[in-house]
Amino acid sequence: MLNKPSGVVTAVTDKESKTVMDCFPSDISPGLFPVGRLDRDTKGLLIITDDGDFAFRMLRPEFGITKRYFFRAFGEISEEKIQKLSKGGLLYGNGESARPAFLSDIKTSTVTNDLEHIPENDRAHCMKNPSGKTFSAVITVTEGKRHEVKLLLKSIGCKIFYLKRISMGSFVLDPVLKPGEYREFTPEETKTAEEYRKIFIPL
Repeated sequence: MLNKPSGVVTAVTDKESKTVMDCFPSDISPGLFPVGRLDRDTKGLLIITDDGDFAFRMLRPEFGITKRYFFRAFGEISEEKIQKLSKGGLLYGNGESARPAFLSDIKTSTVTNDLEHIPENDRAHCMKNPSGKTFSAVITVTEGKRHEVKLLLKSIGCKIFYLKRISMGSFVLDPVLKPGEYREFTPEETKTAEEYRKIFIPL
């Protein structure tokens, strides 16, 4: 279990950028790979494994493994927008269909109150409208399409400026882990991983 820091690429190797595997010492990293990917600027839970069967079941949408993200976004949220996400539809900009997504723990705010979470390069521009609407929430999805969460929010006229994955299936980010830190699965988590490996969907 890795708490992925912002600014690193989710890949085993990259010629130009630091990757999540650089968080691990060289004596244990050979053979390991990340389960799925998080965008460079996205933080949070990333599972690192050498088990292809486990990774396959965690990632394939037909297995329905839920993924939960905490986010902060520019814009206003409404019941209509919440319902739109819960019905599924097209992702913003690329025409791909998306499965239903669900929001919870919604809290409204403003640019001023969220300033510390806004990327530093964007703060001056955002402060031209310090009372601009923002909100935070937890979103639950069952897919892993590229930029899915960001595109889902764009489809309802909102723009994410902070994104952190907090869980995948039964695996929850350990709050003790600081960005860039990792730990081995607990015995209970290892047992859960073995149960996930047994998931089977008949053709």
